[in-house]
Amino acid sequence: MSASDTDTDDLSQPTAYELLGGDARVRELVDRFYDLMDLEPAYRELRAVHGSTLDEARDKLYWFLSGWLGGPNHYIERFGHPRLRARHMPFPIGIRERDQWVGCMDQAMADIGVEADLVPRLQKAFFQTADWMRNQGV
Repeated sequence: MSASDTDTDDLSQPTAYELLGGDARVRELVDRFYDLMDLEPAYRELRAVHGSTLDEARDKLYWFLSGWLGGPNHYIERFGHPRLRARHMPFPIGIRERDQWVGCMDQAMADIGVEADLVPRLQKAFFQTADWMRNQGV
């Protein structure tokens, strides 16, 4: 198999965005994520770093995830490169915040019924990204 065959094969594979169900499902996932953050005491510290309202965070995560999952680059069109780590440096992100973010996202995926085959792929990607965002030792 040549390199060009591999490239063609990769292009024929559905993106995580498509596997999730597209735009409406990304929005549903993000909305459930922030609803849980507001409702569940287990995510108290994570919620505390988000300020009084979650409206802006909801939109930004939805825009970001759309492109990150392989769909439209809404975030980049509005703000340019995400520079995730730099944008999150003002907020203390340690192991607890990482674990709460990942746990909240796991619960949101379960609540909206993300396909079982897709869950491990997303969990791995979400954990790696959340861990990379840490700027505190603990």
